[in-house]
Amino acid sequence: MAPASKLRVAFIHPDLGIATAFDETRDGTLRVHSYRLTIPSFLAWKIHILLAHARQLHLTRFLLSSSAPQYDIFFVDQLSTCIPLLRSLGGIRVLFYCHFPDKLLAYGAFKNVGFLKALYRYPMDWLEEVTTRQADLIVANSKFTARVTTAHFTSIKATPKVVHPGINIKAYQAPVDWTEPDVVQVTSQRPTLISLNRFEMKKNAALAINAFALLRDKASAKHISPNMRLVLGGRVPHSLPLSSSLCPTGGYDPRLEDNIRTLDSLIERARSRNLSFNVITPPQSKVSAPSFTGTTANEPDILFLLNFTTAQRSALLQSPLTLALLYTPANEHFGIGPVEGMIADFPFWRSVVDQPAEQRTGWLRTPEPAIWADALEEICGMSDSERASLARRSRHRAESVFGMDSMAKLLEELLLETVEMDLCRRCR
Repeated sequence: MAPASKLRVAFIHPDLGIATAFDETRDGTLRVHSYRLTIPSFLAWKIHILLAHARQLHLTRFLLSSSAPQYDIFFVDQLSTCIPLLRSLGGIRVLFYCHFPDKLLAYGAFKNVGFLKALYRYPMDWLEEVTTRQADLIVANSKFTARVTTAHFTSIKATPKVVHPGINIKAYQAPVDWTEPDVVQVTSQRPTLISLNRFEMKKNAALAINAFALLRDKASAKHISPNMRLVLGGRVPHSLPLSSSLCPTGGYDPRLEDNIRTLDSLIERARSRNLSFNVITPPQSKVSAPSFTGTTANEPDILFLLNFTTAQRSALLQSPLTLALLYTPANEHFGIGPVEGMIADFPFWRSVVDQPAEQRTGWLRTPEPAIWADALEEICGMSDSERASLARRSRHRAESVFGMDSMAKLLEELLLETVEMDLCRRCR
């Protein structure tokens, strides 16, 4: 049975509201309790995880004090350190929302870590598994995350339930002001392929460049134009001849070595393929675009768009000249890119296997440039009716599986289920 009154839920997150806070925390719908933490997030860009543990435990001490508001359940997101304390000292149920295990993220693409880092990480990794398994209910953000979590945290026997992160679909469908300076900066009359992601080696954006170059070599086909451009950043399908330009867009931080190395390698990849390119940032960006020799300011084949704005993303996704979205990462715990493609009503493809045509909402292919180029050629040759049918399926799947309402409904059910565990035990 469900509680008679509304649930009082406390959300514990390392950076709740980072980048974009929930609107409800700003418009008065939800009461916000501010509790000042004196512990920094990092020291000299080091020991992030250790300080994250300390910050969460500092907050937990307040939540368990007599002066803190009373809650029915704690929703703990990402960092699990506080779970045993909340359950044993607070006597309150805990639902843990599991992302990709930090023990795997910490090593990333650099597998050969030094002895000191391995020594530093060992207690952190042990603590992550021990505290995660003590949650009353573990929920993962994707089936992939659920599989990886149980595979690497072997003491967790139950498979986590899945709640996909909710996407604000309406935000992607808002009208675009095509006269805005940052929108004008990315618009073009050339058919466009887009790929939106961070500039990290593991995102494998080189695959998009290689496939794009091979596709341009197929320009003898009547439905493919040699005038295409690639924007590493966004995508939309249309039945015009493919004159595409590749625009790579995504997060870029000049302080991060991985970002710098990745952009440099992608520039070299474009040069080796004899593709013209340019590197830009939005007009209002505080990050300046790094300087490269041989850039083409006017209508380059590849546009590297660093730190694109919401308006630029919407323009790329809604442009009738955007043909497809390329989602290059493999083994992602949750990729928003394909969902954006479904919302925008155009084909996307990513690195896995294929689907039956009648169920298709995108193309799933192994990460081989030639295979991707063939799939792109197929997309370019789609009829208007085929595109319309795919768009209907895509929108339906995006709204039913990844919409905010879908997430809220499922999450409420799981919160009630977790609280009822407590009620059932009290009845015994």
